[in-house]
Amino acid sequence: MSDNNRHPDEMMEEYDFSTGVRGKHYKSWRAGHTVVVTKADGSIEQRHFTLQDGAVMLDPDLRARFPDSESVNMALRSLVQQG
Repeated sequence: MSDNNRHPDEMMEEYDFSTGVRGKHYKSWRAGHTVVVTKADGSIEQRHFTLQDGAVMLDPDLRARFPDSESVNMALRSLVQQG
């Protein structure tokens, strides 16, 4: 399939993740991460990212059951109403 007909979320054929390790950077990513961008003019920009206030990261086994904010909020509201 040519790139023009490819869905935006579809991987390109030349991507090879066969030697990848699942979860390799999981803990450090959750703690925060730094992105370094080298711009066309040669300057370098460095930014540190952490979870935003109010942001919550779901473990992989929960993502299938709670795919979006609405489903998470509904589940939490039902727990709060019970208590």
